[in-house]
Amino acid sequence: LQYKTPNHLVTATYRVSLDIHKTDRLVLLGPSGCGKSTLLKAIAGFLTPVEGTITVKGKPVTGPGPDRMMVFQEFDQLLPWKTVNANVMFPMLVNGVPREEARARASDAITMVNLAKFADAYPHMLSGGMKQRVAIARAMAMKPDVLLMDEPYAALDALTRRKMQDELLQLWQDVRFTLVFVTHSIEEAIVVGSRIVVLSPHPGQVRAELNSGFAQNDRGGPAFQQLTTRISHMLFDDEATSQATEPAR
Repeated sequence: LQYKTPNHLVTATYRVSLDIHKTDRLVLLGPSGCGKSTLLKAIAGFLTPVEGTITVKGKPVTGPGPDRMMVFQEFDQLLPWKTVNANVMFPMLVNGVPREEARARASDAITMVNLAKFADAYPHMLSGGMKQRVAIARAMAMKPDVLLMDEPYAALDALTRRKMQDELLQLWQDVRFTLVFVTHSIEEAIVVGSRIVVLSPHPGQVRAELNSGFAQNDRGGPAFQQLTTRISHMLFDDEATSQATEPAR
C-alpha cells in the first residue's frame, strides 16, 4: 500500500497477506507509522493497493461500501446539526433504506449502545465516550459485513476506555459481527482481539499472528503478562525476526 505526500511517495505496508474470517475480532497492532491505519482504509475502500487485491466475500474491494463501516478516532465524526437518532439514520437513508425501517434500526442500535435516553440529544451535549457510542451505533445499524475501528478509544481517559472495551465485547457477544480493530496499545489488543496481527515498523509487514482469549478481568494475571511481554519484545527488540508467524496460543 502506498500513498502520496506533497514531497514523497510513501510505502505504508509491504506484501501484507491476511485472511479474516466471519466473526473474527482481528486487531492490527504496531508502532506509529507502520501502516495499520492505512491498511484499514484500504479495507474500507478509501485506498487502492498498488499490488495485490482486497476481497470481501470473494468480491474485490473497489471503493467504499455499506458492507464495510468505519469508526474513527476523532469525536467530530458526527453531524453536529443532527440529533443522535438522525445521525444514526443518516447513512441508511442515503443508501436507500426506507425511513420507517431506518428509524426502527436506528432505535435498536442506539439501545444496544445504551443511549436510548439520549436519542434526541445533539453531539455537543455528549461526552467523548458517548459520541463514540453513537458512531458505533451508526455503523452497526447499517448491518455491515465488517466493522472497521481505527483507534476509536485512543483519545478517551483510561476508565472510559476500559468501559468502552467492555461494551464493544458485549456488543460482539450479542451480534457476532466481524471486527477489524487498529490500536497501538498491547493491552487493548489482547483484550479486544481474538486474533492479533503484529506489524513491523515502516513499511508494515506481518511480524506475527497470535490468538488471544483474554478478558478484562485477566489483566495482571501471569498468562496475560506473559503475552504482553512477548508482544512487547516483538515490537521493540531489534532482534525480533520480521515476518515470523508465531504458533497459536
